[in-house]
Amino acid sequence: MRIDLHSHSDASDGTSPPAEVVRRARAAGVDVLALTDHDTTAGHAAAERAAREAGLRLVPGMEMSCRRDGHSVHLLAYWFDPGDEALVRECELIRQARDGRAEAMVGRLAELGVPITMDMVTAVAGGGVVGRPHIARVLAELGAVATPADAFTPEWIGTGGRAHVIRYAPDPARAVALVRAAGGAAVLAHPRRGHLMPDAWIAELAGSGLSGVEADHPDHDAEARAHLRGLAADLGLVVTGSSDDHGNLTGHRLGSETTTEEAYETLRAGRA
Repeated sequence: MRIDLHSHSDASDGTSPPAEVVRRARAAGVDVLALTDHDTTAGHAAAERAAREAGLRLVPGMEMSCRRDGHSVHLLAYWFDPGDEALVRECELIRQARDGRAEAMVGRLAELGVPITMDMVTAVAGGGVVGRPHIARVLAELGAVATPADAFTPEWIGTGGRAHVIRYAPDPARAVALVRAAGGAAVLAHPRRGHLMPDAWIAELAGSGLSGVEADHPDHDAEARAHLRGLAADLGLVVTGSSDDHGNLTGHRLGSETTTEEAYETLRAGRA
């Protein structure tokens, strides 16, 4: 069984509609797929309909934006109650902060001479949760950068960059507690991508109810994967593998990294 527990649609910063993500996953040989858009479950209904038609098992999920000591931390949440009031309220705060940050970043880019507007960014987002990748795509379309990836530098919107703006996001321990209280399981996403999350932080989250850690990720090298597997074993965490597919932004890579069936069943059985 091929299990991919991290993917994105245009409900957040992916480039394909939820139903298309599901169809591409099935065509890639994926049997179980988690749709984990940033801070929203807006794509779940369309993805579930497509999953039934495709004969694929859909795991309802979300990637929550968190922050600790000025560093971005991402938490993958699965099987939670999407109507849980506390979780819904927190995600709304995160989305509002995203919108406010996007407007501030667009303003800074305009001051730097880029002819960008918020209307351009929201048009690219297409009604989905606005994020930096949407701004990056507009910068590429305007010719300010060669590719969207080139926007994530100190010159533009990379962390600490000229046009970067920090936004609100909850502490990851709070996010874990919210997910658990909503009946879900929480997995730490790509902790060795960008800022290297200290082992002590991961240990603290494990003590707060974290269920797993995403070790097999396209941005993790062999050394990072081996380290995370050892740490997970020490902390009693499930090890997952996922493509973190964003469509055109990452290259279509659904199923390129997978989770074992044993890990999947352990994760599902161990949720609150």
